[in-house]
Amino acid sequence: MNFKNKVFFFTSFSISILLLIYTFYRSEIIHNGNFRDTFYFYYIISLVIFFFSIIILFVNKKLKKYLIISMISIFASLYLFEIYLIYNSSVFKDTITNAITKKRAEKLYSQEGKKYDARTPYKIYTDLKKINPEITLRVYPKLFYNEEEFYPLSGISNSKTIFCNESGYYSHYHSDRFGFNNPDKEWDSNHIEYLLIGDSFTHGSCVNRPNDIASVLRNLSNKSVINLGMGGNGTLIEYASLREYLNTNVNKVLLLFAENDLENLNNEIKNKVLKKYINDEKFKQNLREKQSEVNSKVRKKIDSELPEYKFKSRVLRSVKLAHLRELTYKNKKRLNSSISQENDVLAEFRKLLLLIKKLTKQNNSKFYFIYLPPSFRYNNPKYISNYNLVEKIVKDLDIEFLNMHKEVFAKELDPLKLFPFGLYGHYNVEGYNKIANQIYKLTKN
Repeated sequence: MNFKNKVFFFTSFSISILLLIYTFYRSEIIHNGNFRDTFYFYYIISLVIFFFSIIILFVNKKLKKYLIISMISIFASLYLFEIYLIYNSSVFKDTITNAITKKRAEKLYSQEGKKYDARTPYKIYTDLKKINPEITLRVYPKLFYNEEEFYPLSGISNSKTIFCNESGYYSHYHSDRFGFNNPDKEWDSNHIEYLLIGDSFTHGSCVNRPNDIASVLRNLSNKSVINLGMGGNGTLIEYASLREYLNTNVNKVLLLFAENDLENLNNEIKNKVLKKYINDEKFKQNLREKQSEVNSKVRKKIDSELPEYKFKSRVLRSVKLAHLRELTYKNKKRLNSSISQENDVLAEFRKLLLLIKKLTKQNNSKFYFIYLPPSFRYNNPKYISNYNLVEKIVKDLDIEFLNMHKEVFAKELDPLKLFPFGLYGHYNVEGYNKIANQIYKLTKN
């Protein structure tokens, strides 16, 4: 074996072994085998390089040259396909769709004689931070899916928080002592009439107080209302939030369900901290006493999501062939058992509803399940709803079910008028107001 062959062999052999060790470390030690399927692509690559380095020792010079060219071509093709996936991924298509919708919204907004705020959340954050160093961005609990030790369920406390823009302006709120979208004094009340759990619709995207559902209920009832909703929450985080923050003085607990909650739940049940809430009914992180830790985690997450850090992250993801791995993972899951996976999520959903029902009953609180329809139900004829499956589970468990499609949207000549500019997204001020009024009407007695 000449010197060049030795160098090539030891280089490729070392790369394959290091990649194999790294993959095992990430898959089995860092993630405890919970995401094993997402790493099998790396195992294949490391084994291919390993066997290639062995084979190359026993072939003649000409064949060796062809093998090396073939290997380089294969890797070049993989990265070209990765680039293709980046620009044809649902994320990229969503970005294009959002840009087109945003342009339409800007045009409609300008017709009203107003200027649409076209800045990104991070641009407005950096602009306002120069004026108010304490200002912060909303950060959703779902961004911590990879956390293995400590899982925050809220945002930064006692801070002006930049929210989102779907109606031409950036909404914002001053967070309470636990980082939720409430006036802080609500926590001092001797009686809480409503406590809300849910995702971004419950959180109040993208309107200001007093136009979110919790604020409208607060004004209608003239009683205290606590909102634990955070964008991107699924049923497991919602249950965990109840376990951490439910007071004994709560009269009614409202779970506001959006159709993507099951997708979020499918991700939540893979996190070992969140799973403890299901497996141990006494488990708590005692987040009320750890708000400083929550604040620290969220601030670090904001820094990591700023554009200059995000660019580095995207480059690293591309180097690791992230989109190609995700594609192969999804196809593998489809081939294996997409139906059983769906049933698994529904089984967890059912289990969590039982746990919420049990917890609220022990707390002497009345539990309501409220279905919130998405804009896609009204502007996409191909939209497939999971409504019937969800309704059956809720009613089988004898949980009071309130259908806002039936109670509010079906009564409108144009349901899309309850969304920003009649396009898509979260509800507008009128939409939130009508839903809250109907909820109050159906639950006030």
